[in-house]
Amino acid sequence: MGVTLLTLMAWRYAFATPVLAIIGGRRLGAVSWQRALALFAIGGGGQALVTYFSLASLEWLPAASLGFLFYTYPAWVAIFAAITGLERLTPLRVGALSLALFGITLMVGAPWNLALPLPGVWRALLSAVIYALYIPTLHRLRGPLDPATASAFIIAGAATIFVIAAARTTGLSMPASPYVWALAAFVALYCTVLSFLTFLRGLEVLGPVRSAILSTTEPLFTAVLALLILAQPLGVATLLGGSCIVAAIVILERATPPTPDAAPAPL
Repeated sequence: MGVTLLTLMAWRYAFATPVLAIIGGRRLGAVSWQRALALFAIGGGGQALVTYFSLASLEWLPAASLGFLFYTYPAWVAIFAAITGLERLTPLRVGALSLALFGITLMVGAPWNLALPLPGVWRALLSAVIYALYIPTLHRLRGPLDPATASAFIIAGAATIFVIAAARTTGLSMPASPYVWALAAFVALYCTVLSFLTFLRGLEVLGPVRSAILSTTEPLFTAVLALLILAQPLGVATLLGGSCIVAAIVILERATPPTPDAAPAPL
């Protein structure tokens, strides 16, 4: 394709930033500089880390495997909540976490007979862990801001990080072909602007619990699209392990009482 991951992500977020700024309009100027700086630095930094580690794992993993492994993040949320004393680990939650761990084991394989390369696995799981920490942090940072306004600062922060990283490592080159330009524009408008706004607006209407349950269809669609578009076959281990993870997440979400709207950001 002639473009590195860092360069493509730099153009993705650089293209998306002015679009979100236009949508945010005059509301951007009403945000305090403290909140704007926090969203830019912490929100943008978290988004950049999640994006980089998840997409970097694709060098070793099929897209379907990444989708299922990344979607263990609600299990990590439950574990962190138990560690910090915010929620108890009830028998139902313990069972759901065990089911998620079993699903990961099915997909990855036993330590002496790995089905998936470890470099890809740890990157995918690390992105899920970071995302689990990112969700409550972003909820506090966003406060009362509407999705477009908050997203404009977050995406601007992520764009700055990727532009600097690309310039200092692989070099920030211009897209070399119309195909790369079109790809960068697509991931900027569809995978960034549209996904941010629709997910956050849906979250306001449905609440976090129902939104999370509906989102469990995401890794299933990822697996199907990987098969149809990328011709990546779905192995039995991926299907069985992924099904266990999805089932565990549904159990965890249904066992969690409703909370104020969170503001997680899609990849």
